[in-house]
Amino acid sequence: MLTEKQKDLLLFIHGRMQERGVPPSFDEMKDALDLRSKSGIHRLITALVERGFIRRLPHRARAIEVIKLPENQGVGASAAAAAAPQRGFQPSIIAGTGPKPNVTPPPSHVIDARTVSVPVMGRIAAGTPISAIQNHTHDIAVSPDILTNGEHFALEVKGDSMIEAGIHDGDTVIIRRCNTAENGDIIVALVEGEEATLKRLRKKGSTIALEAANPEFKTRIFGPDQIDIQGRLVGLLRRY
Repeated sequence: MLTEKQKDLLLFIHGRMQERGVPPSFDEMKDALDLRSKSGIHRLITALVERGFIRRLPHRARAIEVIKLPENQGVGASAAAAAAPQRGFQPSIIAGTGPKPNVTPPPSHVIDARTVSVPVMGRIAAGTPISAIQNHTHDIAVSPDILTNGEHFALEVKGDSMIEAGIHDGDTVIIRRCNTAENGDIIVALVEGEEATLKRLRKKGSTIALEAANPEFKTRIFGPDQIDIQGRLVGLLRRY
């Protein structure tokens, strides 16, 4: 399953190749998806390669080949061009201080002295970043002992990059909404205004590192204008 950004990029590349016979440049991809830097394109292409939709061709300029398209997508130039992203495309993200917030989770509320209802707002990546699903799907009952002051929301974890921090694929994390965090906190980070991920925060000077808790995943380094903190981990629920 592709995120909207991944699908948009795949269809844009396919449409351009049908039209001109060569893939678009990274600058053209960046402009088409309205991203702020080419690093976001690199991440999207890596995700498409990992999912088997495109492959890189060695020793060739703009060495990208489309292997397949998402199901129910036409393969002709007109279909791909019609589905290609337009400037001003707004991604689906959790509301916060980022450049394109568009959804505010409903507030949590007290059910009784022992239970608080917390809204579940979709999935969060603990692995290859995915677009956070913005829909309020349902509520879960949480002990007030887990919660801190402020508003909270829950996200279902996808991936295993935080497994050594005790966060597994399929877990539900409880997040306190905030736009700041301390070194070492596990946060919901919005990357480049268009993808959300769950990682440990490390700050050094003007750089921000998003650190996985799994040696198979590399620490990712960003500038301060590339990351917006959406919330901080305060609890975790797991079903057996």
